[in-house]
Amino acid sequence: MIGTGFAREAIARGEEILFFDPEPREDYLKFKLGDTGYRLIWGDIRDLPSLTAAMKDNDVSTVVHTAGLIGGKVQKSLFHGFEVNLAGTRNVAEAVRLAGVRRLVHMSTMGVFDNRRPTSANVPENFPRGPGRGYGNYKAAKELILEAYADEYRFELLVLRPANVYGFGHFFAGSSGGIKMQALLEAGMDGGVAKIPSSETMTNEYIYWKDIGRAVDIATRIDMPAESTFNAGNGYVTPFDDVISAVRKVCPGVSFEIQEGVPPKSKAHAMDISRARQQLGWEPQFSIEEGFADFLEEMKRAREIFGK
Repeated sequence: MIGTGFAREAIARGEEILFFDPEPREDYLKFKLGDTGYRLIWGDIRDLPSLTAAMKDNDVSTVVHTAGLIGGKVQKSLFHGFEVNLAGTRNVAEAVRLAGVRRLVHMSTMGVFDNRRPTSANVPENFPRGPGRGYGNYKAAKELILEAYADEYRFELLVLRPANVYGFGHFFAGSSGGIKMQALLEAGMDGGVAKIPSSETMTNEYIYWKDIGRAVDIATRIDMPAESTFNAGNGYVTPFDDVISAVRKVCPGVSFEIQEGVPPKSKAHAMDISRARQQLGWEPQFSIEEGFADFLEEMKRAREIFGK
């Protein structure tokens, strides 16, 4: 979803996009992007020779690294999560070096921050990293790996830390927050009942896929800014009740049930996005309500093509 969010911006500027993916959803790419402006290579970032060849053979100048497992999928198997997220990221960095790529834009996460530490304000980029669990710790390690490579081999590195991204997706990599948002809209469209895990009733920070796509596009083409790491969220947290209120503005009859389980861990503060405003000239255009309205229209179009 983030990759297509970027690609739609880049294709509109006349760029050619190459997707490198082990299990690509070709129908999803066609729905999001149409038929032109991109090509697809079936490949796995754990396969360094294939990844390097894809960059060299296609004269790639800029890489956007979105690959990785999310949240619960990492925690389910820390070994597998390590192989995909950390060994895969090492391979991306090494392939960038070997292929002479000019710039790498890495998609990190707001989950990189150590939320065990108290804070009384929105979280800046220099807040301590490493929250303790697999996904966040691995994301922190990925940033450190890439920082070391960029420093030694002198390629350009920009790191974006998105909030919980939502929009029409297939969620193969995980993203329980994205699944929640889509389930609520599906229930509202179908007259069904969305099953929401109790852990997903937290207060959280969200960002719409089109907004993060613009941020990535800017990061691929802007002159290198003073800083290399940027928070990319809405700049405010949204309680679960406000999520429901936003959904009900576009789907008044939405119903949901909370499933017992892990208690929610709410965020008291959002990320500080002032650096992205000042150095990238970026800020989100979609409020949560506007995001859901646009999301609903896209899901309606998807239903016309794919059915339920």
